[in-house]
Amino acid sequence: MAKTHPFHSIHSHGLIRAGACTPHATVGDPAANAAATIALAKDGHKRGADLLVFPELNISSYAIDDLHLQDALHIATDDALAAVVAASARLHPVLLVGAALPRNGRLYNCAVVIARGRILGVVPKTFLPNYREYYEKRWFASGAGQSGEIEVAGQTAPFGTDLIFAASDLPHFIFHAEICEDFWAPTPPSTAGALAGALICCNLSASNIVVGKARERAMLCAAQSARAACAYIFSASGPGESTTDMAWDGQGMIHELGELLVESARFERGADTIYADVDCGRLLQERMRVGTFNDSAALAGHPETRFRRIAFEHKPGFADIGLERAVRRFPFVPNTPEKLDADCFEAFNIQVEGLLKRIEAAKAETLVIGVSGGLDSTHALIVAAKAMDRLGRPRDHILGFTMPGFATGDASKGNAWRLMRALGIAGDEIDIRPAAQQMLHDIDHPFASGEPIYDVTFENVQAGLRTDYLFRLANQRSGLVVGTGDLSELALGWCTYGVGDHMSHYAVNAGVPKTLIQFLIRWCVKTDQFDRETDAILEAILGQEISPELVPADASGAMQSTEARIGPYELNDFFVHYIVRHGMAPSKIAFLAWHAWRDAAAGRWPIDFPRDGRHQYDLATIKGWLEKFLFRFFVTSQFKRSAIPNGPKVSAGGALSPRGDWRAPSDGTAAPWLAELAKNVP
Repeated sequence: MAKTHPFHSIHSHGLIRAGACTPHATVGDPAANAAATIALAKDGHKRGADLLVFPELNISSYAIDDLHLQDALHIATDDALAAVVAASARLHPVLLVGAALPRNGRLYNCAVVIARGRILGVVPKTFLPNYREYYEKRWFASGAGQSGEIEVAGQTAPFGTDLIFAASDLPHFIFHAEICEDFWAPTPPSTAGALAGALICCNLSASNIVVGKARERAMLCAAQSARAACAYIFSASGPGESTTDMAWDGQGMIHELGELLVESARFERGADTIYADVDCGRLLQERMRVGTFNDSAALAGHPETRFRRIAFEHKPGFADIGLERAVRRFPFVPNTPEKLDADCFEAFNIQVEGLLKRIEAAKAETLVIGVSGGLDSTHALIVAAKAMDRLGRPRDHILGFTMPGFATGDASKGNAWRLMRALGIAGDEIDIRPAAQQMLHDIDHPFASGEPIYDVTFENVQAGLRTDYLFRLANQRSGLVVGTGDLSELALGWCTYGVGDHMSHYAVNAGVPKTLIQFLIRWCVKTDQFDRETDAILEAILGQEISPELVPADASGAMQSTEARIGPYELNDFFVHYIVRHGMAPSKIAFLAWHAWRDAAAGRWPIDFPRDGRHQYDLATIKGWLEKFLFRFFVTSQFKRSAIPNGPKVSAGGALSPRGDWRAPSDGTAAPWLAELAKNVP
């Protein structure tokens, strides 16, 4: 069998496969519970799991009351743990199992960490609930402040609440364990564990179910993963646990930075494990980017100096085991209808409020905007229309100008006029061709003499004249020029410096990528922001080819295509998100893009995408466009971003204004990024 390239392995890109296990419990029977644990551990081994988290006291059983204090059960638990440890010698995953263990005349509710036949450590529960249905202080001692060793299953292992576990051969595999009530406390032990360096925080929970508690658990898991900049794995007891006085739903969840990656079905009768590939590299990047994380560690006295770091050899094979993680093709766009509606509402209103404030501050009497009939000017125009509505001013205070050039198509020009009329703005037309012809003649350009030379000068003469007209019209009519250029164009430098889409008095679209603009226009139609006539025109504009329309059609009649020149916006937006927001290496971006786009079926979207989103790209295509993106982003376009006009940051995915987010040198190089891509992507 041919050896797979390391590129295809999740372990090459800082990911760890984690599982939250729900075994079928047998009340007070450690041998049976050990067998159930081993069965799920073997399944996890087959699935390529690195880390499996079991429920609280899953070996001993949880709801057995005073049986916890019986010597026979302690002996059976020790024997059961020995069986799990022996089985683990042939298994890849690290196992976190729950057991009640005696030590120095006390009984502790513990998480036992097992890997390849070795007990790595034992973490006792810190916070013992003793209210309402809970009586844990009747049986257990708190592990608070404990730091020593324990004899268990024939081994001597580290014992205490000061343990984190780190793979010596996989630098990003670092985890911490806490137990149930610990994360309901105001100061969860996992906070200190994360500040000490753990990237994955695990919770072994029994957690009986009552109405509404599942929502509370999910809220706490999400909040802790966001606040501690970690992944959070939660596993709760399920079928087979005693229902003498309580019931169990077997809820399992894996969160990362506040986002739910996967959750289990609840109230299932059979044993089950949910899996997700946790992105530890992303977590490290987030911690480096948010200085508050380090400040918190400093104020806590740097927990890393107090924790014992338990090293273990994990022996990753760097095989291609697929990817157990949903990768959104459109990372700036939510992937559920509910989130999409909420985010589009926010994005649109951020733009409207930003422009509205600028109108008031500048005491502008009018807004001046170039209307091409394309996506960006369309969206800027409907934002302007809504701003005027909220100010209680007539829409004819918006002065829209369509300015046909040498390659302007009838369809786009017609849509521009139809849109202006439907919105009720003041529309006009200025033919820029005579002025462009004169300028080309003045600079002795071959086109002025009849030669079909369509170079960058030919294109930029048209773009520049349009901007000249708009600014002078704004001077003349006490107006502000509304910018139309978007975040995607700024990322690629697809704008003419100082003019065109680059320059305006206020750039309402500068924080919005092209893919999101398409969703925002669709959202305006869906939510009846305007009338039906306007909606019909917006739909028509969404269906058009993206083109600057600066160069005449070729001999076959094909019009100038933006994406044929600079790459598909759906890929470029993917690239810019992971570069700007997460600082990922190009090889990892290519890996994620490959999993998102290699299969057309994988692109099925729970919401309609205006340009369908059913494309697929192979790795060679992704690598080729990523190489071009890196060169444009790091080498040829930063000087344009360093000089952009004001405009609101819209997406948490990032903005490219040096005042709102991204800061970089205008004379930088792409060499490190291009070298990493070439070295690590086959």
